[in-house]
Amino acid sequence: MRIAQCKIQHVDQIAGANLPPETQLLLIFGARNLLQHDGLFVALKQACPAAHIAGCSTAGEICGTEVSDNTIVLTSICFTSTQIRLATVAVPQAADSRQAGLTLSAQLQAPHLRHILVFSDGMGVNGSELVQGLRERLPANVNVTGGLAGDGADFQETVVLGDGPARAGQIVGVGFYGEELHIGYGSVGGWDVFGPERMITRSEGNVLYELDGESALALYKTYLGKHAQELPSSGLLFPLALRLPDAETPVVRTILGVDEAQQSMTFAGAMPEGCMAQLMKANFNRLVDGAIGAAEVNRQQLGEHKAELAVLISCIGRKLVLRQRIEEETEGVADILGTQAVLTGFYSYGELAPHGAQTRCELHNQTMTVTTFSEK
Repeated sequence: MRIAQCKIQHVDQIAGANLPPETQLLLIFGARNLLQHDGLFVALKQACPAAHIAGCSTAGEICGTEVSDNTIVLTSICFTSTQIRLATVAVPQAADSRQAGLTLSAQLQAPHLRHILVFSDGMGVNGSELVQGLRERLPANVNVTGGLAGDGADFQETVVLGDGPARAGQIVGVGFYGEELHIGYGSVGGWDVFGPERMITRSEGNVLYELDGESALALYKTYLGKHAQELPSSGLLFPLALRLPDAETPVVRTILGVDEAQQSMTFAGAMPEGCMAQLMKANFNRLVDGAIGAAEVNRQQLGEHKAELAVLISCIGRKLVLRQRIEEETEGVADILGTQAVLTGFYSYGELAPHGAQTRCELHNQTMTVTTFSEK
């Protein structure tokens, strides 16, 4: 596997980036306004004419251990024997998320499929329904990782690239095929729960109305205190731990929006009635330890094979908490994986990954997820 990487601040710099023209897969993560530049996709195809191009807008870009904003990070990958395929699916509305997942995974299923890497619109997709569709008909030995696109702290629109210009309402999947490719994955949070567990007594999809028969938004504001005035952005600092009936461990859900008239909160994933939810708050040291833990899980899965490429997808909420010390989590991952691993990725509105080797993909919020690739 040969990997080249660069970070640019304007589309005009692509021509001088010296990306290998034989690139098979070009991952691109960047600020929405840069990815929506009219000349971006044409410039990428001129630089890497044979490459499949996949990526999305972000809430921060990862290049090595550096975290930046308002940039584009390009990672070129040439495999030794692994083959890749790319598929895209449009999602007109959130209710289509599960079917979109089914369609995407069906398009990528073929002999020797090893893994699927997914980048999804982050605003108009129900992430947990997308995951259900993605994994429903996949073989047991194939898993999914990826993330929901971001838009900084603006929450206006997110875009995805899949062998075409950046578009909203789109999902792209990259399938990896071959026996020589080894993949690791892990997802760890690092948040502390507080307050009582409460039952979801009224919800519709990913919209939450009531906890224990009371207005969920009113209860949430009571706990947030002065931070309530800054919703929905302040909700990133106080996610919910959700106990799903089919999940081995609680998953974390974060707020995408609030509706004062309906007294409701919209989350990145489904909030099923009857499930128990509990507020969470940040623990700085545990956030960094969580990122390191995700890398450790990867290293254990790879065994004797060292990671060559690592795709890091971390939540915008972690970035808001860690602030100037944000690079401590990327540096922690790099320390575990070793200097030979090239790190790329982004800060997201949701993360798709299993907890570890023996579990299936779930939607997470407020986690650091790490996916590693190594070829014999």
